[in-house]
Amino acid sequence: RDWHVMAAVFRTSLLGVVRAGKHVAACVRLPMTVRFASVGTDAVMYPTDRIRNIGISAHIDSGKTTLTERVLFYTGKIKEMHEVKGKDEVGATMDSMELEREKGITIQSAATFTTWKDHNINIIDTPGHVDFTIEVERALRVLDGAVLVLCSVGGVQSQTLTVNRQMRRYNVPCIAFINKLDRPGANPLRVVDQLKAKLLHNAAVIQLPIGVESNLKGIVDVITRKAHYFEGENGTTIREEAVPADMVAQVDEAREKLLEALSMADDEFAHQYLEHGVNEEQIHQAIRKNTMKRAFTPVMMGSALKNTGVQLLLDGVVKYLPTPKDVPYDALDMADNNVKVPLTVDAPDQNPFVGLAFKIERGPFGQLTYMRTYQGTLRRGDYIHNMRDGKKVKVQRVVRMHANQMVDVKEVNAGEICAMFGVDCNSSDTFTDGKLKVVMQSMHVPDPVLSVAMKPKLPKDLEVFAKAIARFQKQDPTFRVHTDDESKETIVSGMGELHLEIYQEIMSREYNCPTVSGKPKVAFRETITRKADFDYTHKKQSGGAGQFGRVIGTLQPAESPMQNNFSDKTVGQNVPQTFIPSIEKGFLESCQRGPLTGHPMQGVEFILRDGATHIVDSNDLSFRMAAIGAVRQAMTNAGPIVLEPVMSVEVSAPEEYQGSLVSIINKRKGSVVGTDAKEGYATIQAQVPLNDMFGFSSELRANTQGKGEFTMEYLEHRPVLPNAQAEMVAAYEKKRQEGSK
Repeated sequence: RDWHVMAAVFRTSLLGVVRAGKHVAACVRLPMTVRFASVGTDAVMYPTDRIRNIGISAHIDSGKTTLTERVLFYTGKIKEMHEVKGKDEVGATMDSMELEREKGITIQSAATFTTWKDHNINIIDTPGHVDFTIEVERALRVLDGAVLVLCSVGGVQSQTLTVNRQMRRYNVPCIAFINKLDRPGANPLRVVDQLKAKLLHNAAVIQLPIGVESNLKGIVDVITRKAHYFEGENGTTIREEAVPADMVAQVDEAREKLLEALSMADDEFAHQYLEHGVNEEQIHQAIRKNTMKRAFTPVMMGSALKNTGVQLLLDGVVKYLPTPKDVPYDALDMADNNVKVPLTVDAPDQNPFVGLAFKIERGPFGQLTYMRTYQGTLRRGDYIHNMRDGKKVKVQRVVRMHANQMVDVKEVNAGEICAMFGVDCNSSDTFTDGKLKVVMQSMHVPDPVLSVAMKPKLPKDLEVFAKAIARFQKQDPTFRVHTDDESKETIVSGMGELHLEIYQEIMSREYNCPTVSGKPKVAFRETITRKADFDYTHKKQSGGAGQFGRVIGTLQPAESPMQNNFSDKTVGQNVPQTFIPSIEKGFLESCQRGPLTGHPMQGVEFILRDGATHIVDSNDLSFRMAAIGAVRQAMTNAGPIVLEPVMSVEVSAPEEYQGSLVSIINKRKGSVVGTDAKEGYATIQAQVPLNDMFGFSSELRANTQGKGEFTMEYLEHRPVLPNAQAEMVAAYEKKRQEGSK
């Protein structure tokens, strides 16, 4: 049916229910990820220089979603503000999933668009929990700028470090916003020092608070030397006054530090400042110029919950963050991936379309694909080509997202973020008009760190379970599934316990498929510690043509501890080039299962130096089997060891529990790498094996009377203790022997 007819019928039905005085929610039960459109006029199109594509990113519980809610309210996008966790039975606009409102955390990134002072701002609110870091990764991949939110009490925390690395990876400039100035223990200047020391930002405040904690009254602009007070209902009225007399010296000092930081980043500005002095406009221009180069980070502040400073932050986004035109983007030529093809947002009607599908999810009318347009124009009814598989598809519908609502548009130009319905594709697929054969660089996808065996509780749900698993794999690159060769169990892997728990919840609620899971399995790896030579001959004769392949070379630790490398250093024709791919295939195949515990091998390099062939018996299979045998032969002399994932853990609790925190970390074979005590709270940074972190949350609560909290993220793989390795090897051997009976 025609979409507009369906939407009109649906809207009329809901209106009738409301008039009847009944709760809509009681009559209409929608799956938590279903998106439905608000039928209306097309969204206004803005020129490129008045577009900002920004993300709001931070450590968990820094106030990102609350800040986004205030941004939408002050820009007129929503009429009422609601709180996270749905305390008023409504919940924040951007937390549209039922699970998000129940748990009070952001699980999936949510997109919206709004306007501020005649500028269009596309916003993506991202999760702060490390388990959902892929949502931050793909958002930052397509954004031009970001707001890095920091808690005025917690400061720079573990996930802040991760987000900062992601911004650096994609060269995304940011404004720092120190939130929660109303909290007890708020100390924004200490957070600025952490920005410099821990994140290595050339940062300086451009605002100062008028009071902190319960005495927070307003914000002073260091550049204009004006005090701003947020009055009226919800802080919508801003009153400007002179700087309070007791803050004049502090503001002057902060202004000097700002000018010094800008001078360090910009020689031209330094010359102007030292020789002639600078005015307000020149300061704003220098901040914008050096923020876009990531040479300077302006620090703004406020309290989203107390409706303080948000409008000034919006001014900063418009003034300092780049437009799509300011950011140079390149695509890779499909004929030669080493050749970069520059893209332009200018003249969209004259340039071929290029866009990147950065996120997909299920909608009521098929797959919903989020798209960033980099060049040209995407119109409803156009045919576009998927560069991954060459398929030509018709764009049936183009929308702009506002959390769980959609606004239909006829077209979107380069530099915009939109969504399409009815296009079957994968995340990170590049689309063009078919004339330009290019692909966008894909995003970084971290490897899963935790695995569990999972199956439906009822055998009759196997088909539904398979459908759900297939959907999750398509939507989330960090969600992996495989079948264990020995047990035949379905093993699902993800970024942590919460990550996998959420998918179990979704299966239960959306698919009515309750599941049961086994004990979590850690992603152990195997590697080698020294060089070992091999000379292996695979020979098999069974009548007629047989098999023969000989390989000579070295197995050694690779330069990258996370990758396996194959190097062909043969000279002459002892091993024909036609068999080299088979030898590499055999090496990589043998890396899938290590000799000690059966876990995959990593950080191994296979160097092929020589070999031999038989004129009749040599073939691809012979050399593949020879490579497998060579790895098995060399591993006995290469010092194989087992690696385990180690997590960077940050634990905080009141100071009186500091001894307990250290004790439970030591008990779990962790090592404390740093401690910090401030305002009655102790924070401990530690490195703990993931295998010893299960049940940590319960033990932490029990030892701190529920006052402790922790976060963790993957750090690296490290060798397990010798006694632990011996136990693992023995258990693996026992399992193999039992399986062979």
